[in-house]
Amino acid sequence: MPFYAIERTFAEQLELTADDVRLIEEVNADEGVSWLFSFLSADRHRSYCLYEAPSPEAIVAAARRADVPVDSIVEVSKFVPAEM
Repeated sequence: MPFYAIERTFAEQLELTADDVRLIEEVNADEGVSWLFSFLSADRHRSYCLYEAPSPEAIVAAARRADVPVDSIVEVSKFVPAEM
């Protein structure tokens, strides 16, 4: 399954509760999407997430259902080890 990097912009500083995370994971599972990890900008207004998903459309569908923004989706290749 392909990997995707997703960029999101939030109007206010992002503060996720355990319930928020649980909801996102449940919605993602329904859409066949796996949230692998995220980075948050220092000002907490942007996130950069890595997902495994069947398509960008599945990511957008899950984001709409979970009420989270999606600014861009880029398909990325497999990881390259930092130590080469």
